[in-house]
Amino acid sequence: MSQQTNPGLPVAVVTGASQGLGLALAEALARRGWALVIEARRADRLDSAVAHLAELTTVIGIPGDVTDAAHRGELCRAAASLGTVGLLVNNASTLGASPLPALDAIAPETLRRIFDVNVVAPLALVHDLGELLDERATVVNITSDAAVEAYPGWGGYGASKAALEHASAVLADERPDLRVLVVDPGDMRTEMHQDAFPGEDISDRPPPEDSVPGLLALIEGDLPSGRYRASEVAQVAR
Repeated sequence: MSQQTNPGLPVAVVTGASQGLGLALAEALARRGWALVIEARRADRLDSAVAHLAELTTVIGIPGDVTDAAHRGELCRAAASLGTVGLLVNNASTLGASPLPALDAIAPETLRRIFDVNVVAPLALVHDLGELLDERATVVNITSDAAVEAYPGWGGYGASKAALEHASAVLADERPDLRVLVVDPGDMRTEMHQDAFPGEDISDRPPPEDSVPGLLALIEGDLPSGRYRASEVAQVAR
């Protein structure tokens, strides 16, 4: 565990926050006075992220796998040490395999892994945080246009994101005390997107920082639970 603490700040838990969109959003939240609990699978990258964010705010970084109940328990205990959680960002995701295989070619164990990371873990974190979630806490579940469009090769990932979207809608209906935002950040120049197109030039995709203004507008605004595209929200917020 890496940590730098300063109690009294609003608390956000962000998964998959060692790079890409997760780190870009975590930095923006840090600059707005949020204390952070962040996680990622690679300890070296997470330590680097914590060192950077510690210059801006209170931050605790815990390496591990969001599908692991013991790891989620560590995240919950870290959050409890800082206060109640006002924001949970379920950003950690997996494609499952690279290059992307056809849907009927995905090994069953790989498909289970995709759903465990992209669907089960986000719901499990809501469950595990339980009463640590502040009154009217916001849950942000990161989705993709692959959840609503059929793209060859994206079947496993897209199906998992479609399941996450439906589960989020049910959660919002069952838990009116929470604000459950499903956010499509759009195409981004990230490692995961590169993994989807190995060997191809994806330099034309915007950096993940470009998706952050829309996410911040949603988090700091009062739009109700629902599905949103970060770019559209950012345009309205200008």
